[in-house]
Amino acid sequence: MMEIILLERVENLGQMGDVVRVKPGFARNFLLPQKKALRANEANRKVFEAQRADLEARNLERKKDAEDAGQRIDGKSFTVIRQASEMGMLYGSVSTRDIAEIASEGGVKVERAQIRLDKPLKTIGIFSVRVALHPEVDATIEINVARSEDEAERQARGENVLARETDEPDEDEGETAAEFFDPDAQEAVATATSEIGEAPEEGAQAEPDDDTTNA
Repeated sequence: MMEIILLERVENLGQMGDVVRVKPGFARNFLLPQKKALRANEANRKVFEAQRADLEARNLERKKDAEDAGQRIDGKSFTVIRQASEMGMLYGSVSTRDIAEIASEGGVKVERAQIRLDKPLKTIGIFSVRVALHPEVDATIEINVARSEDEAERQARGENVLARETDEPDEDEGETAAEFFDPDAQEAVATATSEIGEAPEEGAQAEPDDDTTNA
């Protein structure tokens, strides 16, 4: 591990002036060349203390610029058109590079390193993505991933584009239902039923009239 002095706040690492231990590769490939840290030795500690006031002033200026940028982009929505299956799974994914490029094309200058994604987006839908504009300033943008502009508009309205449409009723079923509720049809059925009920059973003798006398 390597000890370094942070020259600004670094997310999940520490505040300006903190001495922290990191992996040598992380320090050499990112923190040191980006001037976010110095090697922690006696000479650099003196350099940091001598420059501390200037570093804090520059940090405040960058923070203000980031806050202004955050007000302009926070809540903005960007559409990403991708091919996907019927289940909404993308043939590929949407990465931090894709988001930075699309946001920049939409007039919002964002660096890939500022996009915070736990993992690439692999399905259609609307996703909230955090943008770290400054160690102390975040903004949130909306990424609408869809298969077409029309689908993106439907998603933006809150429609679930993956929901299956209800099957249309069959025409014959519709006619049968209509007949069932038709008053004339109901009356015809009732009449036929009544006549069947009054017909004598086959082989049965008719009852004599009341006025007929016995022989």
